Amino acid sequence: MASDILIIGAGPSGLCMARALAGSGLAVTVLEQGPADALADPPDDGREIALTHASRDALERLGIWQALAPEEIGELRQALVIDGDDHDGLRFKPPARSGDPLGWMVPHHAIRRAAHASVRGRDDIAIIGGARVTALEPGPDVIAVQLDDGRRFEAKLAIAADNRFSGCRRAMGIRADHHDFGKVMVVVKVVHDAPHAATAWEWFRYGQTLALLPLHDPHTSSAVVTLLPGEASAFMAKSPEDQGIDLTARFAHRLGTIRIAANPHAYPLVGVYARDFLGPRFALVGDAAVGMHPVTAHGFNFGLAGVERLAGILREAARAGGDPGNARLLARYGRGHRLATAPLYKATRLVVDLFTDDRAPTRVLRKALLRASARLPGFRQLVARGLVDRGGGLPLPPMPAWLARGQRP
Repeated sequence: MASDILIIGAGPSGLCMARALAGSGLAVTVLEQGPADALADPPDDGREIALTHASRDALERLGIWQALAPEEIGELRQALVIDGDDHDGLRFKPPARSGDPLGWMVPHHAIRRAAHASVRGRDDIAIIGGARVTALEPGPDVIAVQLDDGRRFEAKLAIAADNRFSGCRRAMGIRADHHDFGKVMVVVKVVHDAPHAATAWEWFRYGQTLALLPLHDPHTSSAVVTLLPGEASAFMAKSPEDQGIDLTARFAHRLGTIRIAANPHAYPLVGVYARDFLGPRFALVGDAAVGMHPVTAHGFNFGLAGVERLAGILREAARAGGDPGNARLLARYGRGHRLATAPLYKATRLVVDLFTDDRAPTRVLRKALLRASARLPGFRQLVARGLVDRGGGLPLPPMPAWLARGQRP
């Protein structure tokens, strides 16, 4: 079974990749190990995605944002970083006179559902479920993908968008740097007495890290608790009533009484950065390329930026009649995505390591850094502008015709 592009994984990044290539003249096949019919209405996995202005614009260009229900979109008007048991902390607001929020909160499963709707029924995109990849075999002209049931697919380019523990990345021999933070992230939708005021919290309490992500309803949020594995298991074993009591205490009653509104989910906290985003006729996007710690809320934003960057290159090559698997073309994506993601990935590691170290000297340093950041002229405005910047580093310079065709100058 031949096509121009194989996309492995029908999560948000994989489906957005397919949508970004729609109408390009390239035949796209999406391979998803789960059942294809479940993609139309995927279950709620508890995760909420923070979207920047650049990401919202990208989703609008793809026709995905328009398919989201109004109640699935929560505005993010402020962000608050709190250290230890401080009552207040470092507060970020949109640039003065902009009138725009810092960003938006949207459920992960809603993005996946809307992305699937945007590609369903297209003649140039096929979605195949029950497709568990066991091997990839790159050749001079095509790359072959073998499934566990014996089916075999060939394409000029395979794009892995499976997950941060990507089996495809490993099958291609691409190494990745894994950083196990030794914690488990518990996410659960909650309702609370006090309104959230469209404010996202990142609270580095001693012995635990808490986050509060504002949803559409002013009394509904996604609560995130980062715990040791044993503590996370104990929380998950509690009744919903006891979980609400637990969270009320963890958030120090600042939101009043907290009640559980949906089943909690637990995820191991592991950061991943691929040492290369490319292989022979092969590319990585989404978490398969860069799996961020959620403290930055940039995971899907990076994934979407990579999707647009790679799709722009492939569409331009298709217009010139070039080979989408050409190594020179793909190298342009690899360089651009690494420049866009590496600095923040490394900075995140430092921030998380610092603000989860509860030793007395580090506590003093943490508070000193937050005070210095609050007083540093323009620091908070710079961070806010980075979130509302609509450019997002996505526009591509014109590609020379010889490069689009995969030729030498």
